[in-house]
Amino acid sequence: MRWSKSFIPTLKEDPQDAEVISHKLMIRGGFVRKLVSGVYSFLPLGVRVLEKVKRIIREEMDIKGSQEVLMPAIHPPEIWKRTGRYEVLGEVLIKFKDRHGRELLLGPTHEEIVTDLVANNVKSYKELPLILYQIQTKFRDEPRPRFGVMRTSEFIMKDAYSFDCDVAGLEESYKKMYDAYCRIFTRCGLPFVPVQADPGMMGGSVSHEFMVPSEAGEDRIVICSKCKYSASTEVAECRTKAKSVSAKEKTLPIAQVDTPGITTIEKVSELLKVGAEKMVKTLIYKADGNVVAVLLRGDHEANETKVKNFLKVVNLELADSKTIEDVTRAPVGFTGPVGIRNTRIIADNAVRNMDNFITGANKKDAHIINVNIGRDFETKEFADLRMITKDDGCPACGKSIEVKQSIEVGHTFKLGTKYSDVLGAKVLDKDGKEIVAVMGCYGIGVTRILASVIETNSDKDGILWPISIAPYSTVIIALNMDDKKVKEVSEAVYDALSKAGIEVLFDDRNETAGVKFKDADLIGIPIKIIVGAKNAKKDIVEVKDRKSGAMTEVLLKDISAHLMRLTGA
Repeated sequence: MRWSKSFIPTLKEDPQDAEVISHKLMIRGGFVRKLVSGVYSFLPLGVRVLEKVKRIIREEMDIKGSQEVLMPAIHPPEIWKRTGRYEVLGEVLIKFKDRHGRELLLGPTHEEIVTDLVANNVKSYKELPLILYQIQTKFRDEPRPRFGVMRTSEFIMKDAYSFDCDVAGLEESYKKMYDAYCRIFTRCGLPFVPVQADPGMMGGSVSHEFMVPSEAGEDRIVICSKCKYSASTEVAECRTKAKSVSAKEKTLPIAQVDTPGITTIEKVSELLKVGAEKMVKTLIYKADGNVVAVLLRGDHEANETKVKNFLKVVNLELADSKTIEDVTRAPVGFTGPVGIRNTRIIADNAVRNMDNFITGANKKDAHIINVNIGRDFETKEFADLRMITKDDGCPACGKSIEVKQSIEVGHTFKLGTKYSDVLGAKVLDKDGKEIVAVMGCYGIGVTRILASVIETNSDKDGILWPISIAPYSTVIIALNMDDKKVKEVSEAVYDALSKAGIEVLFDDRNETAGVKFKDADLIGIPIKIIVGAKNAKKDIVEVKDRKSGAMTEVLLKDISAHLMRLTGA
């Protein structure tokens, strides 16, 4: 492709609304353009990368015996209501009515649809195991789209679904998909880490996330350097040792202290000259509509996934200020467990070990010191309800851990019979008895892969695409198209590489060398072929590696063979 004929609208400056590297470089490099918040157009360079990622996915899925389908993006709500997820997803669902007044929705995922498809078309155990996958556009009404294509309302996803006769069959299918995912992410050039995860709204038992460590990530993972334990912070267990009798403090008299206008742990800690670990914060939640108070040590962060799972509820959200005032008789910022009304209290395990701690007084501008469980308030419900920290030991071996920001690029689930039972995906076994298909679910964020690769493969000049998914493996930079010999050699190189099946972008623009080099580095083409006047006279070109900067002089007659070795074409 000739650059002069290409639609590659590069920009010199970062877009004002871009927060992360991938967003900046995808806009500046002419890969995407925003239509509205959370919705992007993919331009020719972006499409080329997307198609290469899709090809890798298809190759690895097909090798494992999966079969590709394409299911509708428009769904009837009735099937979602049968599984209960119509209510669970709530405002995430994008709904509309057709001309007949019938309600429809845009698919955020396809568990219900694929299960219905199999339920109506697969009848015998002889047709199982079966793994179906698709690469499809999904739609979710994201409350806060951000980071370019990292979190959007419209995105491309690969989702696969396995159907087996029993749990043993599911184990085999799950391993196939797990191995395929490792291959896919490796081929895409991603430094991924598989971690134990929470199934969330998908349901089921076992779940793994495939995470790419990056400061741009919205998720956090725990990694142990000793035993290689890895997990999402949503599920990583916090182990709290019981306090010995000898370590308990002498119980002191409870007392109220004035804290005028001071509502945060940090400010109260500073005023009273105590560490946050000597304080207890009381968070008021609505759990499926019921009010619950969650107690945490002041320096710990609530893990809402753990709270949700402990309470066995579908919806969990922090209570509004009116609800807080109703149960505490005080404004937000002064909540505590002492004297709280008609409210279930649950406490993190670390709170069980605390003596003479500080809490809100349920009174404006006041806190209480020397609070003790049993004497001043009651709770018999203790659990692991907090986020793990770098100061906690590894849940598996007790050694030190790292907590890293990460981007989720894939997620696998052992669904069991959650969907197949409700939607009637049943087959007859070899004895003619009806059995429920056992399911697995496997998702990859296709568009998110692009952003993740850029976050982990870029430098001050632009993107560093791996050859496997680069829009073009090679760019020819003709330093002066007005020079007859430079043009002649550049055209000869372009013709030779094109005939050899090498994907090449020929920068034939009448631009300065500086502009051409900057644009080539910005869009991240792995190999540059530089044609200058001095070398062109000797039928020589320079071949430069974008990432390492290594330069090699190559004769024109040898250029095809040389590039075929470099690109694997």
